[in-house]
This record gives sequence, structure tokens and C-alpha cells, in this order.
Amino acid sequence: MSDVISTRNQSTPILTKSRQRLSVIDCDIHPQIGSKDEIIQFLPERWKDYARTYGGLYRQALAETLSHPRMAPEVSRNDAWPPQGLPGSDLDFMRKQHLDPNNIDYGMLMPLNRGPSNQRNLDFGAALSNAVNEWQIKYWLEREPRLRGSIVIAHDDPKLAIAEIELRAKDKRFAQAMMPPHSIEPLGRRKYWPVYEAIEHHKLPIALHVSGINGFASTGSGSPSYYIEEHHTNVRGMQGLITSMVLEGVFERFPGLRIVLVEGGLAWLPALKWRLDKHWMRFRSEVPHLKRPPSEYVREHFWFTTQPLDETDHDEDLAEVMELIGCDRVMFSTDYPHWDFDDPRFVLGKLALSDEKKEMIFSGNARKLYGLA
Repeated sequence: MSDVISTRNQSTPILTKSRQRLSVIDCDIHPQIGSKDEIIQFLPERWKDYARTYGGLYRQALAETLSHPRMAPEVSRNDAWPPQGLPGSDLDFMRKQHLDPNNIDYGMLMPLNRGPSNQRNLDFGAALSNAVNEWQIKYWLEREPRLRGSIVIAHDDPKLAIAEIELRAKDKRFAQAMMPPHSIEPLGRRKYWPVYEAIEHHKLPIALHVSGINGFASTGSGSPSYYIEEHHTNVRGMQGLITSMVLEGVFERFPGLRIVLVEGGLAWLPALKWRLDKHWMRFRSEVPHLKRPPSEYVREHFWFTTQPLDETDHDEDLAEVMELIGCDRVMFSTDYPHWDFDDPRFVLGKLALSDEKKEMIFSGNARKLYGLA
């Protein structure tokens, strides 16, 4: 399997006007645990015993396994394995392979380990989210000032989720809260509004990274036959959560809420906005709480990361899509160390975008959203 999937633009490295490479803020880096005990050590004694005796309980069988070879070993590039341990588990190796050579000013950690948000035992999920956040601090944030954490929460118990947000929100090493798009209920439902209220109060963005084990088929017509079908449903999941959050009135209630969609693509967005506006014009009496067309809420409240980049046959088509979305709402991501990693040296190299807009995408937009120097 190729170490770098996005190869079409590899003949054109990204350069600034001064012929120096752009500084980069990577909005999707996956840290990996070296062993289960790295997380378990941060659990109270009750939950340490629970984790070792019972493990996690999900709405879907075998949810913690990775199918080989479709996901590749540990879902990662062949060259991302450190001398010891798993890809993404060795900070020194990450520095040498990614942070230093790719000129990464800041990297947003997206921990997918142990699935706190997916646990059916909600108390265990809350304890596990706390442990994952402590693990981020000890193994990553204390050791590398370029990295920023994501506050992992078990959002199906809003009270417990809010307690974790309150515990972490003042720690500037955490840049955002993190929730899974594939939730048991659509994320616009009022069940989750207290969580949004707490996040908005602390002026944090919410990262919705492709993930979640809700036990439902990934398509509206049942389970697919092939992995390529399953993989494509990430797009439909992102479309569904935007639709839910906008039409349920989340942004009328929380006008300061900011959402980052991570690893869900972006070329589909213009068509979704056009379709939502068309239907809103006809059915707006059903949703009188919406004071404006849906596309305006999307434009104001959502940001999108580049990886996996939708690569069109003609570079000018992708540039036009980004202009339709708004180049100020697109942020760069690599998905390091996963196999579909996008290399910042080559991504967007041939697109007909100005140096100024490329700088916005590679670092400027993230600096503004996250308040980074």
C-alpha cells in the first residue's frame, strides 16, 4: 500500500513567495497508545479492575478490532512504524518523521483510543474519557509544546461530559472538545444541547472526527457489501450531522458554537447547501425557529479539514469548490500516521489559489480559530 495516497500533485511542492515552504498547522494527528496500561493507569481502582475484567461494551460486536488487511496494520503507513511500538505511539519518532521535516508549527491531537464516547456503561465511558485526557497531557502535551489536545468526552451523559469539559477548558494545551459524528442520536437533538452550552461558554470549537460506534448500518438501505462503500459513507455521515445541527436549531440557540469536521471530505458541501436552501424555502413553516437559510448557518459555524482531499481530474475544479466553500473555512490536515496521509509538501501544489489563500489553508485559518500565536 502506498505510504502517501495523494500523489497527483507531487511534482509541485508548496512554496511561498520567498520560495520557502509554508508553515503548517496540522489539524489531524493521531496519537496511539503504546499499551493498554498507558490509559488504564489513570483510571480509579474500580475502573482499572473493570477494564481488565470486562473491557468495553459497545452497540456493535468486535468494535475494537481492526480488520486486516483492509485497514492495513494499525491503519498506518508502512514507514510510520517506530523502532519499537505502534505507529503514532513514539513522540521522538513523530518529531523526526513528521513534525520537524514537514514544518509543523502546531498539531491537533485526535485520540481515537479506547472509545470513551462509544461505551454503553456511561460511568465507565466518563472515567475512560478522563483517563484519555490525562494520557494526552503526560505522554504528549507536557513533552511537546507544538501539540494541542482535544478534550475527549462521553457525550451521551451530558452531566458527566460537562464535568470533564469544566475540568479541562482552562488548560490552554487543549484546543477543542471532541465528539464522534456517528452518535446514537443525531447531534442536533436537544439531548446534547447542555454539552454545547458548556463548550460555547468556554469558547472552544468542537472537532467531529470520523468515528463512532452507534450500532446502525452505515447506509439508509442497510449494510454495504464492500469496504469502498463503507468508506464512502463518511461523507453521508457528515452531511447528516450538518443537516441535523442546522435544522434542529442548534446555532440559533448557540450562536457562538464553532464546529470542525475532520476527515470527512469537503467537495460535497456546496451541493448540500444548495439543496438545504431549496427545501427550506418550501418547508420553512415546519422549522420556524430557523430565521435564515440553512447555508448561512453552515457558512458561519463550520470549518473543514482537507484530508482526505477530493482530487478532481482538473485542479481548477477543486480550487473552484474551495472558493464556493470559502477558503477561510478550510484547514489543512494530514491524518498522520494513517495510510491515507496527505503530504503537506505536495497537497494543493497546483491549485489556482493565491499564496495568501494557501497560507490561510495551511495555517492562518487554524491560528485564528484556535487562537494560536
